[in-house]
Amino acid sequence: MLKLIARRILVAIPTLIILSMIIFGLQRMLPGDPIQTMMAEESDPQVIAFLREKYRLDDPVPVQYLAWVGNVLQGDFGRSLRTGLPVAEMILQKLPITVQLATMAMIMAMLIGIPAGILAAVRKNTVLDYIANAVALSGMSIPNFWLGIILIMVLAVSWKLLPASGYVPITQDFWLSVRTMLMPAFVLSTAVAAYLMRHTRSAMLGVLSSDYIRTARAKGLLSKTVILKHALGNALMPIVTLSTLLFGDLLAGAVLTEQIFVIPGFGKLIVDAVFTRDYAVVQGVVLFTAIGFIAMNILADVLYIVVNPRLRHPQ
Repeated sequence: MLKLIARRILVAIPTLIILSMIIFGLQRMLPGDPIQTMMAEESDPQVIAFLREKYRLDDPVPVQYLAWVGNVLQGDFGRSLRTGLPVAEMILQKLPITVQLATMAMIMAMLIGIPAGILAAVRKNTVLDYIANAVALSGMSIPNFWLGIILIMVLAVSWKLLPASGYVPITQDFWLSVRTMLMPAFVLSTAVAAYLMRHTRSAMLGVLSSDYIRTARAKGLLSKTVILKHALGNALMPIVTLSTLLFGDLLAGAVLTEQIFVIPGFGKLIVDAVFTRDYAVVQGVVLFTAIGFIAMNILADVLYIVVNPRLRHPQ
């Protein structure tokens, strides 16, 4: 297990190096001057020159990159050009919000997708199977922004069941925080639930056609016992690892949903940073997200070994 983790980390190091170069290089290719954007109507040449020197924007790009990497290795992601706050502090403020949203979305997706996949596999080629596949296809096809707007109009504006937008810290009011996050979490969960449903269905169909399942049925075991005790355990092995990877996608892909529901998480942070040419914030958020996604990939590999004992001692 430790050797596996060590190998994955060694592979991740060059990946992060290449990714950091791409992040830094693409940022410098964006049109516009971050100092001019920050200064707005102020155009004092001395102030502009001072700020460009302060943020080392006049240095060659390779020098800027090496300086940035050196600071990152010490835990310093730089300071925001717009607010002057440390980027690491801004990330730590926004991270719990996006993690809460992604966690609620993942729970919803698993509660919807896995049971639907099991039911579709058990009732293969029946009306239930067709309905489950149609709903899954809809979940992958419907844009988040459209679904979010429709839910706001129906559940918040017309029926007044849930808050339309905003965010309440979970430490301030637990239930109000959950109610505020229900709609955006559902919107974010639809595509993930669809993927889980289809993969669960495929995994269950493969297991249900295996010899040991036919043997269990031949012994006269109840269908419920065969499905839940013998089939489900083996079918869920790939689903567990897939869920870990999809959770990483949720953390990285909540940008549009956070914008629609005015949630001050990673999504809003990076969108505001891009529009204001806030180099340090964009670089810090994207790099931090990449590190998190790589960590989720490593966790997926570990979980697959945990749930599948046969891989612990390879032949």
